[in-house]
Amino acid sequence: MTASSARLRLPAILATAAMLCLSAIAAPSARAAESAAVTTDHDAVTLVTDQQGWAPGRALGVGLRLKLAPGWHTYWSNPGDAGEPATIAVTASGGGAGQTGTIIWPVPQRLPEGPLMSYAYTGDVLLPLKLVPTAASANDGAPLVIKATAEWLACATVCVPEQGTFSITLPAGPATASPQASPEAGLFEAAREAAPRPSPFAAHIARDGTFTLTGAGLSPTSVATAWLFPASTGLIDQTAVQTPVIHDGSITIPLKPASGFKPDRPFEALVVLRDPAGQQSALTVSATPGMPVPGGAGSTAGIPRMLGLALLGGLILNLMPCVFPVLAMKAMALSKLSGLARREQRLSALFYTAGILVAFGALGGLTLGLRAAGSSVGWGFQFQSLAFVAATCWLLFLVGLNLVGAFEVGGSLTGAGQGLASRRGHVGDFATGLLAVLVATPCTAPFMAGALAGALGAPALVGMSVFLTMGLGLALPYLLFACIPRLASSLPRPGVWMDILKQAMAFPIFAACAWLAWVASTEGGSAGVLTVAAGLVLLGTAAWLFGLSQRLAMSSAGTEGVRGTRFAGFLSLAFLLAALAMLPGLGKASSNGGQNAQASDGWEAFSEPKLASLRQSGRPVLVDMSAAWCVSCLVNERIAFQSASVRAAFAEHHVALLKGDWTLRDEAITRFLQAHGRDGVPFYIYYPAGADGQVWPQILTPNLVLHAIDATRAQ
Repeated sequence: MTASSARLRLPAILATAAMLCLSAIAAPSARAAESAAVTTDHDAVTLVTDQQGWAPGRALGVGLRLKLAPGWHTYWSNPGDAGEPATIAVTASGGGAGQTGTIIWPVPQRLPEGPLMSYAYTGDVLLPLKLVPTAASANDGAPLVIKATAEWLACATVCVPEQGTFSITLPAGPATASPQASPEAGLFEAAREAAPRPSPFAAHIARDGTFTLTGAGLSPTSVATAWLFPASTGLIDQTAVQTPVIHDGSITIPLKPASGFKPDRPFEALVVLRDPAGQQSALTVSATPGMPVPGGAGSTAGIPRMLGLALLGGLILNLMPCVFPVLAMKAMALSKLSGLARREQRLSALFYTAGILVAFGALGGLTLGLRAAGSSVGWGFQFQSLAFVAATCWLLFLVGLNLVGAFEVGGSLTGAGQGLASRRGHVGDFATGLLAVLVATPCTAPFMAGALAGALGAPALVGMSVFLTMGLGLALPYLLFACIPRLASSLPRPGVWMDILKQAMAFPIFAACAWLAWVASTEGGSAGVLTVAAGLVLLGTAAWLFGLSQRLAMSSAGTEGVRGTRFAGFLSLAFLLAALAMLPGLGKASSNGGQNAQASDGWEAFSEPKLASLRQSGRPVLVDMSAAWCVSCLVNERIAFQSASVRAAFAEHHVALLKGDWTLRDEAITRFLQAHGRDGVPFYIYYPAGADGQVWPQILTPNLVLHAIDATRAQ
């Protein structure tokens, strides 16, 4: 190299050296807001701050930054079914002491891991907290030394416990000047924007795990979907599918309670709402135990509406198919009115009404009590018991035998007959009311669904009032005939025709027995229906022997006649007890486990994952929730769904058909019903392609179904 070339390159060399020196001097300042990293094959972890300096009383952000390798994750404050959350202990010394808060946890992800669910973070995550330095008594201008000790889990197919000690030194700055932002300040700003905030909406958690968020601004147009993270582990089954139901003013998320769920305590959680544009917001909630009463939390504004719906639903219940068998008893009771004095007419109606109210009160008390104990029962739940179905079938069979004259009971269970003491006749009226409710429960009339949902979620007093009002609606027609003289006088006068009508009305009762025997076959298989049939034979024999003893008592005299009467009576009692002895065994019989809603005629068995998959694929979906003991369900299926025009429309529009069978108890179906504000069947909800579900009426016709499908396609 020549002297001239050396002289030419000397300035460049000096300039480069100066830049390197400046960089070396500036580097500590530029990296003052981030500590040295603890690095492994799984992650690189540092302590960071959002400011380059500190001043007494001026809050600064401190956080643990984890850069996780692909496929690795760490955990939220509630790690889920496995794992541990990170812990950070921060101290500040030197120029100032500091006070730190707890970690402001970002919104986690749901990470399914086989049969487990984890709430975790992946990628680049910041766990921030706030530090408020205080001035040191010795030297206000000294640097602030921030030290932290942290522990965390890095997990993939295996979990590796990790820990680190970190240190950052921040120079002092004037308290009046704006803080100089660090290179990591953007991370803290993004964390603040995405941080959960207190919920402005009312939250409730029912005993069956149904979570409800209510308030203005919630609607299908503002919220596309929602999901929930419990604040503590062990409260819910965290792997269960969360299917939100979004209406104007409310969001319902059915949850599956776990062993740690306490139905009488507030439920702490994080709820994430995502709007149709994909933006999401996170809310911290403390859900109040119990379902919200219509009209707002703690409001009584919705109670009159609930009671009105209950009265109207009970009134319409008189016209539902499952009540047809008891119309025989009502027809006899009404025909009896025309032959009684006005006082007796009113007493007859009052005793009949009392029987209905007692039955509804007992049913309401049992239902509310089971719900309070954490059981997710609904309207008609007792028919999910094979023993109850059999007992109802046998009772109706005895009523039918009584109507055809196989035996006589004082006052008769139907309240019919003449020449009996008024007290005994009123016992018959009361029993008729009890039996009317017994056979009415498999049906859910229009307007009942909203009332029942409100009753089961409201305080016990309100809930019981709804049940009793429903019973009053069922009894109202008979009350009106008895209490309005013109209506009672319009009835035909008693005569021979009453005996003929009485016997003819036995056959709808026998038809109900045949239907209940079929229900028993769906719940208990061939063994169940055989037991029910055997019970019918035993009860028929008992009724014949009892009637024989009555006829012997009327026609025989002397010791031999008395002995024959007693012997026939004892035999009758023995056959009756033999039938009743079979009921406990029926409680355990369930051969098919309620699996009768298998794929047939284009219908598939309902499941929430199946519904979600079909909706995601873009197909319209119809969900039919029914039960074998629900007569309204069976009528709708025969009239509406099996119509040639409806089946053709299903095929043309590629409607996926899902049927949920509630014949036997099914927790998944119960949660789905309650998530939609229902506690009984039938229930129909239609999901057009790419749109929210639309609930159909409980009474369907082919034209109604076709119109609903065409209307949604037009929209």
